Amino acid sequence: HLVVATTRPETMLGDTAVAVHPDDERYRHLIGQTVDLPLTDRTIPIIADDYVDPEFGSGCVKITPAHDFNDYAMGERHQLPKINILTADAKINEEAPKRFHGLDRFDARALVVEEFHALDLLEKIEPHVLKVPRGDRSGAIIEPWLTPQWYVDAKTLAKPAIDAVETGAIQFVPKQWENTYFAWMRDIQDWCISRQLWWGHRIPAWYDPDGNVYVGKSEEQVRQTHHLPADVELSQDEDVLDTWFSSALWTFSTLGWPANDADLKTFHPASVLVTGFDIIFFWVARMIMMSLHFMGEVPFHTVYVHGLVRDGEGQKMSKSKGNVLDPIDLIDGIELDALVSKRTTNLMQPQLASKIEKATRKQFPGGIPGYGTDALRYTFYSLASTGRDIKFDIGRMEGYRNFCNKIWNAARYVLSHTEGHDLYAGEASLSLADRWIQSRLEATLSEVEAAYDIYRFDLAAQSLYDFVWNEFCDWYLELSKPLLWDKDSAPAKQLAARRTLVEVLEQSLRMLHPFMPFLTEEVWQTIAPLVGSQSDSIMLAPWPERRPKKLDRESEEEIGWLKQIIIGIRAIRAESNIPPGTELPVFVVNSTPADEARLNRNESYLGRLAKVSEITICAQGSEVPASLMALCGDLELRVPMAGVVDIGAEVKRLDRDIERREQEVAKLSGKLSNEAFVARAPAEIVVAEQQKLHQAESALSTLKSQRAQIEELRSD
Repeated sequence: HLVVATTRPETMLGDTAVAVHPDDERYRHLIGQTVDLPLTDRTIPIIADDYVDPEFGSGCVKITPAHDFNDYAMGERHQLPKINILTADAKINEEAPKRFHGLDRFDARALVVEEFHALDLLEKIEPHVLKVPRGDRSGAIIEPWLTPQWYVDAKTLAKPAIDAVETGAIQFVPKQWENTYFAWMRDIQDWCISRQLWWGHRIPAWYDPDGNVYVGKSEEQVRQTHHLPADVELSQDEDVLDTWFSSALWTFSTLGWPANDADLKTFHPASVLVTGFDIIFFWVARMIMMSLHFMGEVPFHTVYVHGLVRDGEGQKMSKSKGNVLDPIDLIDGIELDALVSKRTTNLMQPQLASKIEKATRKQFPGGIPGYGTDALRYTFYSLASTGRDIKFDIGRMEGYRNFCNKIWNAARYVLSHTEGHDLYAGEASLSLADRWIQSRLEATLSEVEAAYDIYRFDLAAQSLYDFVWNEFCDWYLELSKPLLWDKDSAPAKQLAARRTLVEVLEQSLRMLHPFMPFLTEEVWQTIAPLVGSQSDSIMLAPWPERRPKKLDRESEEEIGWLKQIIIGIRAIRAESNIPPGTELPVFVVNSTPADEARLNRNESYLGRLAKVSEITICAQGSEVPASLMALCGDLELRVPMAGVVDIGAEVKRLDRDIERREQEVAKLSGKLSNEAFVARAPAEIVVAEQQKLHQAESALSTLKSQRAQIEELRSD
């Protein structure tokens, strides 16, 4: 006798062989002989196969080709019969001895063990842990079950699909995903395309009462092609096509194929396919195979592969973890109870449902408020680093909803200052701010196009965000107010400002449109007529044209300098709790002639944006009243403290700044006194560190002098 081990005793009723390893000395002499199969009246062969592990168990393996995937493969290699002993609802059928007929598989299992024990054929029973496939909703154990299926010869289809990528007709971005594609395609197996599902494309096959099969586009065509009389009853195959088979036809079946109409000629092949790495084989490869087979051309030229969307903790989203987010809920919002019900209603395992409900209530105590489609899209773009998985954080989406609101409010401001004005009548004279924002627009356009070229949508999204929010909304709109609100402003300057407002916003909307299509379309419809656009929709408007002559380094440097001044004065206000509306005199120390010229040119900006009442240029060595200070490089901005500052609070602030500067000086001095650093570091690095030390020492000296002045003021 031979001893075999099994975790599914009932399947022995369908065994058709016992397998041993060909080099196993214990059983080599038995290979080719037969053995009686207990509880049945059958004998089965003893076969040799390398798949058997002689070190595991007894070294003998029972083979049930109809109910195990590995056994099926072995059965194919050895031409073993395949005996199906189960019905569709996992009961024992007529292929087994009569006393087992109709028994549930688990009842049959118990009876097999009982009879083995009675016949003294049971060697032993011991616990064994293994993976068992279960239904994702019911939790029921799934049994392999032998049924007729439809297959595609995938190896034949794969060869030209492999060639298409090898020759560069199709390219992957990032390129390393080609290795994943080749790994699948070079080891491809026959493709089972029939599925036992309720929905899908029905298999186009019909059967007559004798079991003959006919394939065609319709039953009518089948009858005509095969000359079947009307009284021959035909029944269509109840299976449907594999989802991936239907999806594989997508690139051409959606364009009117098999008719070779205008849409198919115009849009096939496509340029770029955007997809996740987890379906490179399931979808991408199969579209390539089908398109080459039916159309004779590739379906697309580039495959851009992005990562998977994971939750904020980096976990893959799944129903069993309760961390799946429905995009519709994120867009429209959903109340907490409705969200809990949506996540748990179809779960048949109470413990899992309870776990998911608890996690949901903890994560979304107030439900999901709804962030809008554009905010969701922009969030995904901003996180879409090439090939990397996306950790989805709902907090990021809130920030991009605010970005959408920012654009909406900016558009209202622009319209309020441009509607009713003929923007292209008369001569316009560009201000410094106009030239600066046009230069920044041109630079941003260049950055976005460069990011598009390498499929870095995250970089493109960040460039647009920085430009629209920080430069256009936060700075240019504010810089435009002195011109537009001052009745004494030159008409040519006002005209240029209005024209710049509209043109920069309109071009920004066109750059933003692929990322946030709905908001940009709505705003653009009101802005476009002001610039004379002839397009009916922003999606039909051309991409903004590059205008390198708009790049203006001088204006960018001056506005950068001006922003430092304004930020410095605002910092003084914030740190000393000076009300925003209080106008302040400013003393300027250590200025250069260039600084003084810039201060004169931008006096109106400083008055409006920094609430500066007057600017006093202090000669070198002149007395400056006790004041608050902000540094802009070597330039010192001083705001007299008398009447505006809490002296005690300012002393504490200066003490903190002095301590910080002393630490900086000590650190830099220590580095430069290190002979090894000075000897080994590049000369330009040493010089840079020396300059940092000089600036830190100068700033420290100024802070200490300022503190001494304050002490004098306090003592007075």
